[in-house]
Amino acid sequence: MAIHAQPWDQPLSDECRGGAVTIGNFDGVHRGHQALLTELCNQARRLPGPAVALTFDPHPLQLLRPAQFQPVLTTIGQRAELLQAFGADQVVVLRTTPDLLQLPAREFFNQVLRERLQARTVVPGFNFGFGRNREGDVQTLATLCREAGMGFTLVPPLEIDGRPVSSSRVRNILLTGDVREAAVLLGRPYCLMGRVGTGQRRGQTLGFPTANLEDLEVLVPGNGVYAVRVFHGGTTWPGAANIGPNPTFGEQARKVEVHLIGFQGDLYGARLAVDFIERLRDTRPFPSPAALVAQLQDDVNQARKIFAEWKNHGSDG
Repeated sequence: MAIHAQPWDQPLSDECRGGAVTIGNFDGVHRGHQALLTELCNQARRLPGPAVALTFDPHPLQLLRPAQFQPVLTTIGQRAELLQAFGADQVVVLRTTPDLLQLPAREFFNQVLRERLQARTVVPGFNFGFGRNREGDVQTLATLCREAGMGFTLVPPLEIDGRPVSSSRVRNILLTGDVREAAVLLGRPYCLMGRVGTGQRRGQTLGFPTANLEDLEVLVPGNGVYAVRVFHGGTTWPGAANIGPNPTFGEQARKVEVHLIGFQGDLYGARLAVDFIERLRDTRPFPSPAALVAQLQDDVNQARKIFAEWKNHGSDG
């Protein structure tokens, strides 16, 4: 298995050619994407040939309509690793450029799928669009595949609670803070990664030292206090995370602060991965530092209990 990141108009490695191909942004690699990858692998085994997931970086909307672009759910590195974890033999990341986005649908098909990938079958999702201004849809792709003698397998939407799973649906749920429901759609907890910066160190003076996460590249869930799982130094820690301002001390800046339960040591400069398990409460002001400390102790106790129950059930979403 390998990840290939390169300009769209350059030749691809032989190991990417002659297989089954699926194409998309795959942001979040949610359960709908996972169903697509399962069918991709089925088709690849029948050929036989490689199962190839083709994606793009940066997201096309960042170039086409930057004002409409929303924060992503996964970095390109996370996305590529997840695509491999769910079955892709080869992940091809094409660099998004104005030239690529201006290709008519037929030219994209001919230059990328036929010439560079030499695809033998194509496995699109139900809402796939391609070519300049997304002029091509799944019907267009089916016609082009038939003309070229390629296989074509359309994957229907995966529905949960009567609605298709989509990246935008996951994003909207995360913004409400319902990380448990987001995990159902993702098939795993939502993960936020960042570098620990220097904060006010107020948590330390209150007896609950926190890691202030900076350099966040993906969507931050809605404000609130959460039970989380934290990965650091090869060890998993239960934790409590606060997202939002600190109104008790008159601070309005939105921050992501994580308390690793039971951890002793210095985290400054470290990179942490934080899985969100459950939302505990809203952020709110407290009448005194003592009242805040009492609430923080309750938060930590709840987070510890939720983490233990969640871990014992072997739940990843």
